Amino acid sequence: MNFNIPENIPQKAKNELIKLLKGNQNFVSSTPTAKNMSVETLRKYAFHQEPYAVVLSCSDSRVVPEIIFDCGIGELFVVRVAGITAGPNVIESIEYAVLKLKLSLLILLGHDDCGVMKYAKEHYPEETENFKSIMSSVYPVLDKNEDITCHNFFAKEHTKWVENVLLEKSKIIKNAVDTNELYIAKCHFNHSTGLVNII
Repeated sequence: MNFNIPENIPQKAKNELIKLLKGNQNFVSSTPTAKNMSVETLRKYAFHQEPYAVVLSCSDSRVVPEIIFDCGIGELFVVRVAGITAGPNVIESIEYAVLKLKLSLLILLGHDDCGVMKYAKEHYPEETENFKSIMSSVYPVLDKNEDITCHNFFAKEHTKWVENVLLEKSKIIKNAVDTNELYIAKCHFNHSTGLVNII
């Protein structure tokens, strides 16, 4: 299978990314193989965890990393927030995964038909009464290119922006990337096909 994985990715992160993309192929073909979805598995990890990747994904009910990547209990450290917006708590959650769990792969998972992107396009550049923190995390992408019309393209551009925010605001994440201990894979989930593609 050709997943268009960049050549400069460290081997450990590459192996983990390939594992997840193969799992996504299982999801797409309706042939899931994950077996560790029982209380027996939960008992195994009752006092420790050994995930092999951290995923920052949207809270959208259609975007469930464990299902999309054909994973079970204990495989992914998932941080979910509307629009994969990178506020302080989100950044610190990822830092925990990198610093304490020693994870070498971070997936930034944007998706089609994102309500946050639609809301932002409808209200930009006004300061909204609601969702101020979320909009402050999304508007900078429109500041760079307010002519964006496609919500799915907007979501992909925002995923790229989130990577920049993480590297700018987190010394832990930046240091791990600079020393090849962490690889950030910017990905997008297509609702029509079920595929996760690397941006």
